[in-house]
Parts: sequence; structure tokens; C-alpha cells
Amino acid sequence: MYLPPQFHSQDPAHARALMRAHPLASLISNDDEGFPFVTHLPLHVQQRGDALVLLGHCARPNPHWRYLQARPQALVTFMGPQAYLSPSVYPDLARVPTWNYLAVHCRVQATLVEEPAAKDALLKQLIGDHEPSYAAQWRALGEDFARKMLAGIVAFELEVLELQCKLKLNQHRHESHASLYAQYRQGNADARALAQWMERLGMVPGSAHNPEV
Repeated sequence: MYLPPQFHSQDPAHARALMRAHPLASLISNDDEGFPFVTHLPLHVQQRGDALVLLGHCARPNPHWRYLQARPQALVTFMGPQAYLSPSVYPDLARVPTWNYLAVHCRVQATLVEEPAAKDALLKQLIGDHEPSYAAQWRALGEDFARKMLAGIVAFELEVLELQCKLKLNQHRHESHASLYAQYRQGNADARALAQWMERLGMVPGSAHNPEV
């Protein structure tokens, strides 16, 4: 993606935080005709030593897993909070509107996970992310039901080969920060999330950098 240096975060903690807070990703591959094919799916972020791995699955009728099998390298994108930036945040009038947003792009290498026990373990990672209490219900549904459900999906691991993290928050326009922060704090959920990221990046007078938790 287009990545001006003022918006390029090279802190991997920023990328991990965004991916975990906004897990619905876009998995992008080329189909058999060379045209981009996109599947929207939640992914579990897992750190394995120095490697970052994304775990997910798609329905077996979805051809995307076949594209991954034929062409294992793909692109995964995560979209974080985003909001309008009004030119009213500037002290002068010679300004134009824009849009602020946070995004992560990952070039990945895919490996299919077909063994039932491994697929079940992968699903439990996703359950743990979003509804840990459902794990007991999943186990109680019985082996036959679980086997049928597992047969209906194709799971995969996506090893991150290259990662880009873009934090577009008007960092290069210091004169706008106080007013922008005040507007975002009074805005919708996305705008308030951007205000929190401004605090995290030390863009607000008196704020301190908050490490990843």
C-alpha cells in the first residue's frame, strides 16, 4: 500500500494490537484467471517465536482454499478504526478534508490444515478469541456432529512474510492535534478509538505512550 514515512509504523506491537482488536480480515488471492479473489474472515493472531502466524478457515465450497493450494502466497489486510478529518481542526483556512485510518497489510505463505484434530485445535483458538464459554458447548455437541462440521471447512495457517502497518493520524500537522483529538473524543466509536491511538502515539500534550497490553 502507499505508505508515506510519517504514517509508517515499524513497531510490530502496533500491528499486533490492530489485528487482534479488528480480527475480521480480507484474504486476497488470484483466482485461476489471475483476477483478485477476496474472502472476508476472522483470523487468530499467533506469535511463534520470531514468526507471526494467522489462523483461519473457509467453507469447503469456497474455492479460495484451492487458490491457496495452487498459489500459497497471498495478501491479508486488516482495517482498524477510521474517521473523517475536518479542515476545521487547523488554525488556518487554506486546508482540505481528508480521512484518517489505521490498517495492516501482510504478505503471507499459506499452509492448509486438513487433519481433523489440528482443525479442531485451530477452531478452539478462534473460539477462545471471541466466546471462550462456547468451547464447552462445542465439546458437548458430540463427535459425530463435530466431525461433520470439520469436514465442511478447510483450515489454514498463514505465516506472515512481510508486514506493513499504516497509522494515518495527521502526525505531520502538529498544529491540528489538539483540535483533532477533541473532535475525535466526541465522535462515534471509531473516532474515539482514533483518539485513543493519538494518546498511545504521544500526539496529545500531556499523554504518554501506552505499551501493548
